[in-house]
Amino acid sequence: MNFLGLNKNKTFKPKRNVPEGTKQQQLQKYAEATLGSGDLKLAVVLPEGENINEWYAVNTYDFFNQINMLYGTITEFCTPQECPVMSAGPQFEYYWSDGFKKPTKLSAPDYVDNLMEWVQHQLDDETLFPSKIGVPFPRNFPQVVKTIFKRLFRVYAHIYLSHFRVIVALGEEAHLNTSFKHYIYFVKEFQLIETKELQPLAELIENLTAIIIIIK
Repeated sequence: MNFLGLNKNKTFKPKRNVPEGTKQQQLQKYAEATLGSGDLKLAVVLPEGENINEWYAVNTYDFFNQINMLYGTITEFCTPQECPVMSAGPQFEYYWSDGFKKPTKLSAPDYVDNLMEWVQHQLDDETLFPSKIGVPFPRNFPQVVKTIFKRLFRVYAHIYLSHFRVIVALGEEAHLNTSFKHYIYFVKEFQLIETKELQPLAELIENLTAIIIIIK
């Protein structure tokens, strides 16, 4: 499916909520409570006795909404003129391939718009993210989740490496850092993304997740 051209200049998508009355909704409340403790590393751990696919689904909704909101704060600065290529610093460029015969170079806003439309489409697909109680997740669900998280990382990377000064000026850096740190702990806990994909922000990841030992 070709998402190019859909919702042009409307990258900020409506919030996606987990289906009401489902196990996912209960897990979402658990996740919110755990996050409230401030221990992000503990917050990503699969609750005892719970289905891992349900946990993947809850967190996929959550990170989609977080990144959607964070990118939405800088859309007026991320334009085809300012960001003619979707990049994560000078060494990494991303081309969009879904719906095209070959990977295609897009401006950052067009790329992110396609990316978020694509994720939105996955979340709305009942065969992938079932909303009815008792309906099983497909066998390829973990792979779908891995692809979503790999692509969402690219938005974090672009924000950090192309628009961090704007984020600081808006007073959003603490929110961005917390969201990204939460994301990193989650993908590492379940090995959802290859280390090479994280390379653009390798130094930042090391700093955010470093354990500081204070000797008295």
